[in-house]
Amino acid sequence: MCLFVLDKTSLQKAKAEINEKLGPIEILINGAGGNHPTATTKVEQMDDDSIDHLEDTFYGLEMDGFDKVFALNFKGTLLPTMVFTLDMLKAKKGVVLNISSMNSYKPLTKIPAYSAAKASINNFTEWLAVHLAKVGIRVNAIAPGFFITNQNRFLVLDEKTGGFSPRGQKIVNNTPMGKFGEPEDLNGALLFLLSDVSSFITGIVIPVDGGYSAFGGV
Repeated sequence: MCLFVLDKTSLQKAKAEINEKLGPIEILINGAGGNHPTATTKVEQMDDDSIDHLEDTFYGLEMDGFDKVFALNFKGTLLPTMVFTLDMLKAKKGVVLNISSMNSYKPLTKIPAYSAAKASINNFTEWLAVHLAKVGIRVNAIAPGFFITNQNRFLVLDEKTGGFSPRGQKIVNNTPMGKFGEPEDLNGALLFLLSDVSSFITGIVIPVDGGYSAFGGV
């Protein structure tokens, strides 16, 4: 996990360097995020057999893992915002874009800490948007659906066949477009929220998810 975003002093030093080389900061994208194995259950749902193996369930989760996940995902957005928006206050103009997740709306099995932490990003986005609205700073977020990354590749792809793993296939089956997203699919919503075209928009979270959030599974 990247601890840089959790160190306010390091963030302040980074801001000073950015100001020196590039000038005042006008845009902030908060992209810190991640999960931790000790905050992840081994089983999706409990059954009678799970009662004899509580270490694989919710009851076996470690608080240290929860703390790390919440720190990275929530404080890793809060602290950079405290530091990097100071130039925006002076200019009375700026844009903050937080990266949320579909997990914030429909939590995936096995990852309760990550899902809850991303839900806190949605709430913080709305709260901060109201707090800063009259000083010219807009705050929005995007909630990506499912993308194949280095972090999740081993979970959603089958190394032997090259196809989807059972978990990966379940995701595709519940995404109406029937596929994982490509990184470039985020560009439209991102550029829209960062540009003056959305100058009267603040406090929203836009799903970029191939229809996942609209699908009830039937």
